Amino acid sequence: MTALFQQVTIVGVGLIGGSLGMVLKEKGLANSVVGLGRSLENLKLGVELGAIDRYERDPRLALQGTDLVVLATPIESYASHVTQWGALLEPGAIISDVGSVKGPLVEQVETLLPPEVHFVGAHPIAGKEQSGVQAGSSQLFQGSLCIVTPTDRTNAQALDRVCKLWEVVGSHTILLDPHLHDWILGAVSHFPHVVAFTLMNALGEIQQQSKEKVELLRYSGGGLRDTTRIAASSPEMWRDISLWNRENLLSMIETYERHLIQFKNLLKAKDGEGLEKVMSQARTLRGTLR
Repeated sequence: MTALFQQVTIVGVGLIGGSLGMVLKEKGLANSVVGLGRSLENLKLGVELGAIDRYERDPRLALQGTDLVVLATPIESYASHVTQWGALLEPGAIISDVGSVKGPLVEQVETLLPPEVHFVGAHPIAGKEQSGVQAGSSQLFQGSLCIVTPTDRTNAQALDRVCKLWEVVGSHTILLDPHLHDWILGAVSHFPHVVAFTLMNALGEIQQQSKEKVELLRYSGGGLRDTTRIAASSPEMWRDISLWNRENLLSMIETYERHLIQFKNLLKAKDGEGLEKVMSQARTLRGTLR
């Protein structure tokens, strides 16, 4: 396959960045894939696993000749990265990302870049609860959805190239307004993570309250594992996502609290009919989940 880019520099060679590097190399989509990161050990592992061709610790060396930079670090770090090395990029170079929050981040990055460098926000809906390049796979994006979030400032050619990249690696791309993206993903991804984290912490407290010191998790089955699988996700990553999508999450948590209180009140009232009704509503809605 003809290369789409001369050189792709991946900043943050973890699960998503590493998996992207693997498929870029496997399909020959870039003549060179360079890793830039803070952990020398991780960068060396990225070379060993075939996620990158080489690595650099110095941004000046990592970005020389690069026509696409992919930010795959915690989203809180975007501004510091772009401020540090954005001006080093050649005119026409593209910066994209794989972050789970878009609205305020896209606006921030666009204001920090030189006018001749183009930013195109992207969010591949793919991943695992495991983290690190060792969990990466060139098949991670196959059949997945990638949301691309252009603005009025987005360069049309850069947008086309980023969309084509994600389509070639196996994703179906869809364009969304960055702020609409955050509301949608807040509901179907960020909010469920909040529920999973808080459920596990509640169970921890319930276990501590037991006078018999029962190890609750020894008795769990598939239901608890399925419900809380995502609580094993990276705290660093989800801390940043939660803070950057704070307003949407606060509103959704308030809605959840109302439903939880409703369930609590039905239990207090011993209202079996009411409980069955809310459970049936949930079951019907769950049936529409793809």
